[in-house]
Amino acid sequence: MDQVKFTKMEDGDAEDYTFLNDHEVEYTKGTADRLLKALVNLDESLSGYQVTRLGHSIQSASRAWRDGADIDWIVSALLHDIGDIFAPYNHDEYAATILKPFVREQCRWVVEKHGDFQMIYYGHLVGGNQHKRDKFKDHKFFQDCAEFCSRWDQTSFDPSYPELPLEFFRPMVEEVFAREPYSKSIIEADPMPLFDAKIAKERAQ
Repeated sequence: MDQVKFTKMEDGDAEDYTFLNDHEVEYTKGTADRLLKALVNLDESLSGYQVTRLGHSIQSASRAWRDGADIDWIVSALLHDIGDIFAPYNHDEYAATILKPFVREQCRWVVEKHGDFQMIYYGHLVGGNQHKRDKFKDHKFFQDCAEFCSRWDQTSFDPSYPELPLEFFRPMVEEVFAREPYSKSIIEADPMPLFDAKIAKERAQ
């Protein structure tokens, strides 16, 4: 069977939908590879910085790795701007939606809100609300998002920074997107720090 028999979903039978389910499950196994290719395409997006958008993404993830962050943080840092091409007005929400089934809620929330938090650095210079993040001041992940932006996002426009190669992160992306989607053990996992001095020291060796 190569295709379903129906032209309207209401006419499908068990054979059709079993075929589609199996086909779609197999297709999801390529998600990590497609995301990595999409990252490379970030170089077609907004220019003007001293590094490309791909370079910014890799640099953010490199900083996360060197800070001793865990895999959820690292992959989230790598993908946090992946929506720049197709969702320039809500790129943070776009990226968070991709990550949502596979990382803990802490990371998803931070990626979803990082655009508002980044305004602290430039909002007042472009007629925007520099303190847009303050509406989240009582949220349990407020400090995590502030630190995400401070340590990894706003700093990662430096052409002299020794970033790691994209392929270094491939196994991490593959591991995260091979997880069972929406697994409570992942989604509801305890928060993790962005910086772990012991692990950071080991990775620096």
